[in-house]
Amino acid sequence: MSSTPPETLVRPLTGVAELPLFNRLSYVLDHELEDDFAAGRRRPEWTWVALSGDRLLARLAWWTKPGRAEPMFLDFFDLDDALPEAERVEVGVRLLETASAAVLKGGPRPEYGRFVPADWRDDPAARAAVTARMTAAERTGARLLVERLRLEWNPAVAAVPAASGRLRFRPVVDREDLVALMALVMAGTLDAHGLADLASGLSPREAAEQHYDEEFAGYSSPREWWRVAELPDSGEPVGFVVPAHNGYNATIAYIGVLPAHRGHGYIDDVLAEGTRILAAEDVPRVRAATDLANVPMARAFARAGYVNFERAIDMTWDALP
Repeated sequence: MSSTPPETLVRPLTGVAELPLFNRLSYVLDHELEDDFAAGRRRPEWTWVALSGDRLLARLAWWTKPGRAEPMFLDFFDLDDALPEAERVEVGVRLLETASAAVLKGGPRPEYGRFVPADWRDDPAARAAVTARMTAAERTGARLLVERLRLEWNPAVAAVPAASGRLRFRPVVDREDLVALMALVMAGTLDAHGLADLASGLSPREAAEQHYDEEFAGYSSPREWWRVAELPDSGEPVGFVVPAHNGYNATIAYIGVLPAHRGHGYIDDVLAEGTRILAAEDVPRVRAATDLANVPMARAFARAGYVNFERAIDMTWDALP
């Protein structure tokens, strides 16, 4: 039972005109909101606030891909950090429960993700803010799925990686070409989302198909950018990389080395190829992410000149396997 005062009003926005109200609290994605509404990635009825009179106590919003009928991701969940901790958490719980019941109508809750400072554990204010939001989500049944490193390659700072000549690269032929390789990479994966897919009962092939269809199929950037790495003598596949533009930034959307070829440093060659493809498009930056626990991949990004500028906290309402 929530202890928030009865005068706290929890409701969706009446329209995009109420964005100034929503933006009384701040988050690093605020600058994307107007474009997201215009593109159909957000809707007023998925964008909620908790108010005490004129004071905004908390806010949340779901995101989706254009054309999708249901929310895919909860990416805004902000609390007034001037509130006492207990009250802050209670307001967050009430907002989450009320909005979720109205929008999701008892259906599955999309994953919650939040970008946080790279040093958030060392900054008392940042740590308190992150902890309050996580605690509120946990009280509604969520659990931490993974903490991720957010990475950036800046052409003004880092050199374009040179080709070593150890591998040759060809474009991905079609869906089957990439999905077959993705399924092989699932063996021994360190990726928390991949592990969760396998734990849910999906086969490596099914998990690869789901990832392709939900993620890659929606990219508007050219599929000609996608590359398969091969041994130059035999043509045997070694790995692949999916450079893309996700509508916000150029990104290394997916990268992998096949189990039979791990341990030889090929990840550096594959990542270099993906970075070169995007750099040739004269992009201002290339973004990427990897799980905090995936130390080998994080080291490969660092060697290629990628800098950890933020972290991401991903939480899920899925039951533990």
